[in-house]
Amino acid sequence: MGNQSLSKLLELWEEHASKVSKQTEVTLSINDTDIIRLAALADVYKLPQNEIIATLIHEALNELEARMPYIPGKKVIRIEDGDEIFQDTGPMPEYLAAQKRYLAK
Repeated sequence: MGNQSLSKLLELWEEHASKVSKQTEVTLSINDTDIIRLAALADVYKLPQNEIIATLIHEALNELEARMPYIPGKKVIRIEDGDEIFQDTGPMPEYLAAQKRYLAK
């Protein structure tokens, strides 16, 4: 095992430790069919079921945020490259405000 291999291993461990330290355990109810699907994924990819669940939730939330509709209001909030940018009246501003409230707790 060369220095690069050990460095890469340490890097992977640090990344894993960082992810784990930012996790909170929760209890949730899941449909029986979904439990089977999760167990099958865990079996195929040789990963713990809780890691599969956490990754799926994380990716689903990222995609959901990306798909939240921007609904332009009437108020111009800034000018970018000569274009007027209107205040978002969709769900995103309220969602971001709720995140800030939870972060402050």
